[in-house]
Amino acid sequence: QVQLVESGGGLVQAGGSLRLSCAASGRSFSTYVMGWFRQAPGKDREFVLGISVSGGRTYYADSVKGRFTISRDNAKNTVYLQMNSLKPEDTAVYYCAAALNIPRLKTGGDYWGQGTQVTVSS
Repeated sequence: QVQLVESGGGLVQAGGSLRLSCAASGRSFSTYVMGWFRQAPGKDREFVLGISVSGGRTYYADSVKGRFTISRDNAKNTVYLQMNSLKPEDTAVYYCAAALNIPRLKTGGDYWGQGTQVTVSS
């Protein structure tokens, strides 16, 4: 069992930056791949980024390549989402997720946080 708590969301102007954090507790954080999803109003939840157990491989949705970066610190049981050059269309609730492998992560993950709101004003 893994418990995930996101933080760092807020209101930012277009072109600005935010860093989200996801703190994990429970067993074996370092054995899970981690990722971020988002859900905009009226839309389905979508995969945004993923990161391997070691942090050596990352996976990005085309919509955020070059702007968003995912990283993890296994010593701190934390995964990060650095968002730069934010656009109004990035407005969404952002969720942290954990899974046993990347395919499983991309299709829904095993554990979820409660989400944190990111709002980008134009």
